Amino acid sequence: MRTSFFAGLTWLAASACASDSAMRPSQALPLYTQECGACHTVYAPALLSAASWSRVMGNLGRHYGSDASLEPAQIQTIGRWLQTEAGTGRKRDKASPEDRITRADWFVHEHRKVPSYVWQLASVKSASQCSACHTRADEGSFRGRELRAPVGMKGRLE
Repeated sequence: MRTSFFAGLTWLAASACASDSAMRPSQALPLYTQECGACHTVYAPALLSAASWSRVMGNLGRHYGSDASLEPAQIQTIGRWLQTEAGTGRKRDKASPEDRITRADWFVHEHRKVPSYVWQLASVKSASQCSACHTRADEGSFRGRELRAPVGMKGRLE
């Protein structure tokens, strides 16, 4: 039972990113980590397209229900970096609803076997908290061997 669960998680992680290194930015931007990471997971820029990142950065005053306003120079610096490091290809070219990583078709597909109650666990809180299961998500790494079951998850993936 436990083996099936971890095998399922490993498969999900492996298929979530064909090339782990493709998810990591070529050059880290401390300003992005500092400003964006103060409130949520420091998402790998490759998880969204350049167009999506442009819309996200253009609407920081209403950032998914929060005011995440930054100084114009910070917006320009982070925005330029996100454009450079943004995801490309078939998975990222299609805009995700509301430019949310967790609503992108590829994300929904890769996490389809995660029971819905898992997203509400105190140890997870929401699908946007990648590091609840992916121990190196902040580094853009989603390898199967770096997965952990969140506290409170029971049963197995079908």
